[in-house]
Amino acid sequence: MAAARLMLLAVFFSVALSASPATDVEKYLNGLATWAADFTQTIDDGHGNVLRSAAGRLYLQRPGRFRWDYSQPSEQLVLADGKQIWFYDKDLAQANVRDMDTGLAGTPASLLSGNASVSTQFNVTALPPSAGLQWFQLVPKHPDTDFQLVRIGFDKGELRSMFLADKLNQITQLTFSNSKRNLPLAADLFSFVPPPGVDVIGRGGK
Repeated sequence: MAAARLMLLAVFFSVALSASPATDVEKYLNGLATWAADFTQTIDDGHGNVLRSAAGRLYLQRPGRFRWDYSQPSEQLVLADGKQIWFYDKDLAQANVRDMDTGLAGTPASLLSGNASVSTQFNVTALPPSAGLQWFQLVPKHPDTDFQLVRIGFDKGELRSMFLADKLNQITQLTFSNSKRNLPLAADLFSFVPPPGVDVIGRGGK
């Protein structure tokens, strides 16, 4: 499910190149309260063949809350309220809920919790500038993660692009625009109540 993959991508940085990339990332996260942006997403097979694409708007609030609102190609939602993660498909009238637990360890989403340092979860390196962006690479230290690496690209200190390679060699690419950092967000953005008639799968459901 494309929406489930995006749950693992919900972490954003705004950093400047220095002698310690991990320190740069951690410094920014410590000062990050909220982040919102429009996004476009593609997933390809690792050979440039696009398998699916999507677009929408996302919201992030530390600690541990994020929301991906898909508008294309269909209305879907991925939402973390700090304790649980919801996956809602409007067309299917189905919602799946799971706990936010150690299953996210070693993934980009684990950085949202604020409970572990970047250097504990990832090996972070600065890459040469490319396509007008400054790039950083994060390689998970946990061998059981589903991802090989994550690359994040910045333009003048703002996140503009993200690249993720999984262990099946599929590539997820995200482009961000119209971003807003550290502005107030409504509390109800990060809560979800299944509409009447929606089939709820998994634990929680409250």
